[in-house]
Amino acid sequence: MQISRRSFLGTSAAMAAASVLTPDVVRAAAALEHASNWALATADVAADIAPRRLELVHGRVPQGLKGTLYRNGPAQFRRPGRSSDHWFDGDGMVRRWHVEDGQVELTARFADTPKRRQEEEAGAMLMPGFGTLPDPRARIGSADDASPANTSVHKVGDKIWALWEAGSPLEMDAVTLETKGFVTLRPDLKAMPFLAHPRIEPDGTIWNLGVARGKAIVWHLAADGQLRDTGMIDMPMASYVHDFTATARHLVILLQPWVQTRNTLPLSQAFEWLPDQGTKVLVIDKDDLSKQRIFELPAFGFFHVGDAWEETDGTIRFDVAAHKDMMFAAQGAQEVLHGVPLHHEPAEMALVVLGSDGRGRLERTGVVGEFPRSDPRRAGLSRRFSIHTTGERAGRPLATAIGVTDWSSGRTRRFDFGENHVVDEMVYVPKQGGTDEADGWLIGPTVNLQKGVSELHLLDMAHVEDGPVCTWRADVALPAAFHGNWV
Repeated sequence: MQISRRSFLGTSAAMAAASVLTPDVVRAAAALEHASNWALATADVAADIAPRRLELVHGRVPQGLKGTLYRNGPAQFRRPGRSSDHWFDGDGMVRRWHVEDGQVELTARFADTPKRRQEEEAGAMLMPGFGTLPDPRARIGSADDASPANTSVHKVGDKIWALWEAGSPLEMDAVTLETKGFVTLRPDLKAMPFLAHPRIEPDGTIWNLGVARGKAIVWHLAADGQLRDTGMIDMPMASYVHDFTATARHLVILLQPWVQTRNTLPLSQAFEWLPDQGTKVLVIDKDDLSKQRIFELPAFGFFHVGDAWEETDGTIRFDVAAHKDMMFAAQGAQEVLHGVPLHHEPAEMALVVLGSDGRGRLERTGVVGEFPRSDPRRAGLSRRFSIHTTGERAGRPLATAIGVTDWSSGRTRRFDFGENHVVDEMVYVPKQGGTDEADGWLIGPTVNLQKGVSELHLLDMAHVEDGPVCTWRADVALPAAFHGNWV
C-alpha cells in the first residue's frame, strides 16, 4: 500500500510533541557533595566529554573481549531562560565505551540537532516534548525540528543512528560521534516517525514502526539501512506504543489501554488510562500485513518488551516489563525530574503467551524488572533468558541491581550493586567461541553515587550473582542512558 505523509500525520506540530522513553539519567562532572543523593540522576551535563581512558579498579579483563558499547539518553534539561518539564525531554547524548586490549576509552557527545541549536541560541528550552509545552519562540517545520534524538542508538552500516520516537533517525559517525544529519528513508516520507526500538533479525534485517493516533507505518530495511518496503496499518486502539516485538514470521504489537483521546500538548496529557478496554496484542504476518490476529489480555501498561519467539504449534511468547498503569509516564517522570520521590509500584517481569487456540495470557513472576534484553543472535528465535534491571521500589524509581530470569525454570538470579549505584540497562555480549545462550557476558554502566563517577561493569551471565568480573572507572559521571547496543 502506498502511504503518504498526509495520510499518516495530522499536523507536524502534533508529531513534534511525541518525545520518548523511560528512566535512568545522571551527570558529567558530578559533585561529591551530592554523592549520596540519587537525584543526581537528573542533573545536567555541561558539555561534550572528550575521549578519555578509564581505570581498571576491579578484577581481570577476559582475554579477547573487544567491541563498543553505544548508549543514548537525555543529558540536558535546563537552560537559564526555560527548562524541560519531563524526564523524557532532555537533549540526547550518545556515549561510546570502546573496549580493546583490556582497556576502555569513553567518549560522549550531544546529538547536534536543530532543537539543540535553536535552544542554545535562545538560552532556553523551547521545543514541545513528551511532557513539555512548546515555547512561543520555537520554530517547528517538522517533527525533526523538535527531536532531541535522546532514546537509543543502533549501528546501521558503517554509521550509528541516534533514535527518538516521533521523527527520523539521526546519523552520527561511529567513532567520533560527529552528527551527520537526519536520515530520509524515502523523499515523500521525510520526518516520519521511526520508533527507538527497531527489531533486528540475526542477519541484520531491520523492522520498525512509526506510530501516531491509531495508525502505524511499518518500516522494512536492509542491514545497511536501505529501505526495502513500507506499509501502513490501522490499529484497534490508539495506544501509546514505545516498543514492539517480532518473531521470525510475525510483528507483535502490544496495545495497552493508555489511549489517545484528544489532541493536546504536551503529548502525555493527550492519553487516558482506560482499563476496561484491556490490553490487546496485534499479530501481523511480515509477508502480508493484511493477515492479522488480535489477542485479549488483562489491562496493564508497559514501556518495554523483549524479543518474541514462536513455537512449532504457533504459540508465541515474549517477555514484558508490566506496569500497573502509566502514571509514571504521565506524571512520575515529571516528578522525578523535579526531585519529588514517586511512590509508585515498579514494573514486574512477566511472560505473554499467545496460544494457537487464539487465547492469550499473562504469566506474572512477582520479580521487579525493567529494560528486558536477550542474546541478539536469537532475536525472533526460541530462548531461555531475559536480562533486566531490578531493585526499583517506591520512593526510588532507579535500579540498583541487574537480574537474569530463566523462563524454563522460573528462577531469577541477581546482583545488587547497592544504594550508592544507579544501574543502567545492560546488554548481552557473546563469549569468545561460545555458542550456548548461557555463554555470554553482561556489560553496562552504573553511576557510583558515592564516588561521583560512572563505572563500566562486565558480569558473567552464568554467574551474575557473583557480581562484576571486572570494573572500569571514569573520572566523570555521565547520565545513565536509556538504551544502547554492543557492536
